[in-house]
Amino acid sequence: MDDAIEVARLLDILGNRNRRRIIDLLRQKPCFVTEISDTLMLSPKAVIDHLQLMEREEILSCELDDRRRKYYYLAHDIRVDVSLRDRKAAVSGPGAHSQEDDQLKKTVAMLARMIQAHDQILASLEQINHDIETKINDLALIHKDLFRSDREMSIVIALSHQPLTLPELEEATGMAQNGVAGILREFEHHGIVKREKDRYMLRGIHAE
Repeated sequence: MDDAIEVARLLDILGNRNRRRIIDLLRQKPCFVTEISDTLMLSPKAVIDHLQLMEREEILSCELDDRRRKYYYLAHDIRVDVSLRDRKAAVSGPGAHSQEDDQLKKTVAMLARMIQAHDQILASLEQINHDIETKINDLALIHKDLFRSDREMSIVIALSHQPLTLPELEEATGMAQNGVAGILREFEHHGIVKREKDRYMLRGIHAE
Protein backbone atom coordinates (compact mmCIF):
# COMPACT_ATOMS: atom_id res chain seq x y z
CA MET A 1 0.00 0.00 0.00
CA ASP A 2 1.22 3.49 -0.81
CA ASP A 3 2.80 5.13 2.25
CA ALA A 4 0.69 8.28 1.92
CA ILE A 5 -2.53 6.25 1.81
CA GLU A 6 -1.41 4.16 4.79
CA VAL A 7 -0.63 7.28 6.84
CA ALA A 8 -3.97 8.86 5.91
CA ARG A 9 -5.79 5.67 6.95
CA LEU A 10 -4.03 5.55 10.31
CA LEU A 11 -4.65 9.22 10.97
CA ASP A 12 -8.33 8.68 10.25
CA ILE A 13 -8.43 5.85 12.81
CA LEU A 14 -6.46 7.82 15.40
CA GLY A 15 -8.60 10.90 14.85
CA ASN A 16 -11.05 9.43 17.37
CA ARG A 17 -10.00 10.28 20.94
CA ASN A 18 -11.51 7.15 22.49
CA ARG A 19 -9.65 4.89 20.08
CA ARG A 20 -6.42 6.60 21.12
CA ARG A 21 -7.34 6.02 24.77
CA ILE A 22 -7.98 2.33 24.10
CA ILE A 23 -4.61 1.99 22.33
CA ASP A 24 -2.85 3.69 25.26
CA LEU A 25 -4.55 1.31 27.69
CA LEU A 26 -3.64 -1.77 25.65
CA ARG A 27 -0.02 -0.62 25.55
CA GLN A 28 0.03 -1.37 29.27
CA LYS A 29 -1.54 -4.85 29.09
CA PRO A 30 -4.10 -6.95 27.21
CA CYS A 31 -7.66 -6.24 28.38
CA PHE A 32 -11.17 -7.64 28.22
CA VAL A 33 -14.04 -5.47 26.99
CA THR A 34 -15.31 -4.92 30.52
CA GLU A 35 -11.86 -3.82 31.72
CA ILE A 36 -11.64 -1.24 28.94
CA SER A 37 -15.22 -0.11 29.52
CA ASP A 38 -14.77 0.30 33.29
CA THR A 39 -11.34 1.95 33.07
CA LEU A 40 -12.23 4.46 30.37
CA MET A 41 -15.87 4.96 31.48
CA LEU A 42 -17.20 4.01 28.03
CA SER A 43 -20.22 1.87 27.24
CA PRO A 44 -19.39 -1.74 26.32
CA LYS A 45 -21.16 -1.28 22.96
CA ALA A 46 -18.93 1.70 22.08
CA VAL A 47 -15.82 -0.21 23.17
CA ILE A 48 -16.80 -3.22 21.05
CA ASP A 49 -17.35 -1.01 17.98
CA HIS A 50 -13.90 0.59 18.37
CA LEU A 51 -12.22 -2.77 18.99
CA GLN A 52 -13.83 -4.40 15.96
CA LEU A 53 -12.78 -1.50 13.73
CA MET A 54 -9.16 -1.64 14.91
CA GLU A 55 -9.17 -5.44 14.65
CA ARG A 56 -10.28 -5.20 11.00
CA GLU A 57 -7.46 -2.74 10.39
CA GLU A 58 -5.02 -5.23 11.98
CA ILE A 59 -4.05 -2.80 14.74
CA LEU A 60 -5.43 -5.12 17.42
CA SER A 61 -5.66 -8.87 17.83
CA CYS A 62 -7.61 -10.98 20.29
CA GLU A 63 -7.30 -14.36 21.98
CA LEU A 64 -9.43 -16.51 24.26
CA ASP A 65 -8.25 -17.36 27.76
CA ASP A 66 -8.87 -20.62 29.63
CA ARG A 67 -12.38 -19.43 30.56
CA ARG A 68 -13.20 -18.66 26.91
CA ARG A 69 -13.09 -14.93 27.59
CA LYS A 70 -11.84 -12.78 24.74
CA TYR A 71 -9.09 -10.30 25.48
CA TYR A 72 -7.51 -7.77 23.13
CA TYR A 73 -3.91 -6.68 22.67
CA LEU A 74 -1.91 -4.52 20.26
CA ALA A 75 -0.91 -6.43 17.15
CA HIS A 76 1.08 -3.47 15.86
CA ASP A 77 1.97 -0.50 17.98
CA ILE A 78 1.41 2.94 16.46
CA ARG A 79 3.48 5.99 17.05
CA VAL A 80 2.82 9.16 15.09
CA ASP A 81 4.95 12.27 15.48
CA VAL A 82 3.38 15.45 14.15
CA SER A 83 5.19 18.78 14.20
CA LEU A 84 4.40 22.22 12.86
CA ARG A 85 7.02 24.49 11.37
CA ASP A 86 6.49 28.16 10.69
CA ARG A 87 7.35 28.78 7.05
CA LYS A 88 7.27 32.53 7.43
CA ALA A 89 10.44 34.44 8.02
CA ALA A 90 10.96 35.60 11.58
CA VAL A 91 9.41 38.99 12.20
CA SER A 92 11.88 41.62 13.22
CA GLY A 93 11.57 45.18 14.35
CA PRO A 94 10.16 47.12 17.29
CA GLY A 95 7.28 45.45 19.11
CA ALA A 96 7.84 41.99 17.64
CA HIS A 97 9.07 40.45 20.89
CA SER A 98 6.35 42.18 22.87
CA GLN A 99 3.63 40.60 20.71
CA GLU A 100 5.27 37.21 21.00
CA ASP A 101 5.54 37.55 24.78
CA ASP A 102 1.86 38.53 25.06
CA GLN A 103 0.85 35.51 23.02
CA LEU A 104 3.12 33.31 25.12
CA LYS A 105 1.54 34.53 28.37
CA LYS A 106 -1.98 33.95 27.01
CA THR A 107 -1.09 30.44 25.89
CA VAL A 108 0.51 29.55 29.24
CA ALA A 109 -2.47 30.97 31.14
CA MET A 110 -4.88 28.97 28.98
CA LEU A 111 -2.82 25.82 29.57
CA ALA A 112 -2.93 26.42 33.33
CA ARG A 113 -6.72 26.81 33.25
CA MET A 114 -7.09 23.61 31.24
CA ILE A 115 -4.89 21.67 33.68
CA GLN A 116 -6.86 23.02 36.65
CA ALA A 117 -10.14 21.98 34.98
CA HIS A 118 -8.62 18.57 34.26
CA ASP A 119 -7.64 18.18 37.93
CA GLN A 120 -11.16 19.08 39.05
CA ILE A 121 -12.70 16.53 36.68
CA LEU A 122 -10.29 13.84 37.89
CA ALA A 123 -11.19 14.58 41.50
CA SER A 124 -14.88 14.25 40.67
CA LEU A 125 -14.26 10.99 38.78
CA GLU A 126 -12.33 9.57 41.72
CA GLN A 127 -15.28 10.30 44.01
CA ILE A 128 -17.75 8.81 41.54
CA ASN A 129 -15.58 5.69 41.13
CA HIS A 130 -15.44 5.34 44.91
CA ASP A 131 -19.23 5.66 45.14
CA ILE A 132 -19.69 3.07 42.37
CA GLU A 133 -17.35 0.63 44.12
CA THR A 134 -19.24 1.14 47.40
CA LYS A 135 -22.59 0.46 45.72
CA ILE A 136 -21.23 -2.68 44.03
CA ASN A 137 -19.98 -3.98 47.38
CA ASP A 138 -23.34 -3.18 48.99
CA LEU A 139 -25.22 -5.11 46.30
CA ALA A 140 -22.92 -8.10 46.59
CA LEU A 141 -23.21 -8.11 50.39
CA ILE A 142 -26.95 -7.50 50.80
CA HIS A 143 -28.13 -9.65 47.86
CA LYS A 144 -25.76 -12.61 48.09
CA ASP A 145 -28.44 -14.96 46.77
CA LEU A 146 -28.64 -13.02 43.49
CA PHE A 147 -25.09 -11.70 43.05
CA ARG A 148 -23.21 -14.92 43.68
CA SER A 149 -20.14 -14.01 41.59
CA ASP A 150 -18.60 -11.27 39.47
CA ARG A 151 -20.57 -12.56 36.46
CA GLU A 152 -23.90 -11.17 37.68
CA MET A 153 -22.36 -7.81 38.51
CA SER A 154 -20.63 -7.57 35.12
CA ILE A 155 -24.02 -7.88 33.39
CA VAL A 156 -25.53 -5.15 35.57
CA ILE A 157 -22.57 -2.86 34.83
CA ALA A 158 -22.80 -3.51 31.08
CA LEU A 159 -26.56 -2.81 31.01
CA SER A 160 -26.08 0.32 33.13
CA HIS A 161 -24.48 1.96 30.09
CA GLN A 162 -27.18 1.09 27.55
CA PRO A 163 -29.55 -1.68 26.40
CA LEU A 164 -27.71 -4.59 24.77
CA THR A 165 -28.55 -7.72 22.81
CA LEU A 166 -27.57 -11.17 24.04
CA PRO A 167 -24.55 -11.40 21.65
CA GLU A 168 -23.45 -7.91 22.70
CA LEU A 169 -23.66 -8.89 26.37
CA GLU A 170 -21.67 -12.02 25.60
CA GLU A 171 -18.98 -9.90 23.93
CA ALA A 172 -19.03 -7.23 26.65
CA THR A 173 -18.76 -9.64 29.59
CA GLY A 174 -16.65 -12.37 28.01
CA MET A 175 -19.19 -14.96 29.14
CA ALA A 176 -20.75 -17.80 27.19
CA GLN A 177 -24.19 -17.02 25.80
CA ASN A 178 -25.99 -19.71 27.80
CA GLY A 179 -24.46 -18.34 31.02
CA VAL A 180 -25.58 -14.81 30.19
CA ALA A 181 -29.06 -16.04 29.26
CA GLY A 182 -29.45 -17.87 32.58
CA ILE A 183 -28.51 -14.79 34.61
CA LEU A 184 -30.83 -12.60 32.52
CA ARG A 185 -33.74 -14.96 33.18
CA GLU A 186 -33.08 -14.70 36.91
CA PHE A 187 -32.84 -10.91 36.72
CA GLU A 188 -36.13 -10.79 34.80
CA HIS A 189 -37.75 -12.93 37.49
CA HIS A 190 -36.61 -10.43 40.16
CA GLY A 191 -37.77 -7.46 38.07
CA ILE A 192 -34.28 -6.02 37.58
CA VAL A 193 -34.14 -6.51 33.82
CA LYS A 194 -36.70 -6.39 31.06
CA ARG A 195 -36.50 -7.36 27.40
CA GLU A 196 -37.77 -5.26 24.49
CA LYS A 197 -37.50 -7.00 21.13
CA ASP A 198 -33.94 -8.35 21.09
CA ARG A 199 -32.47 -5.96 23.66
CA TYR A 200 -32.19 -6.24 27.43
CA MET A 201 -32.25 -3.21 29.71
CA LEU A 202 -32.26 -2.42 33.41
CA ARG A 203 -35.67 -1.38 34.63
CA GLY A 204 -36.00 2.23 35.73
CA ILE A 205 -33.10 3.82 33.84
CA HIS A 206 -33.84 3.29 30.14
CA ALA A 207 -37.06 4.62 28.59
CA GLU A 208 -39.00 4.44 31.85
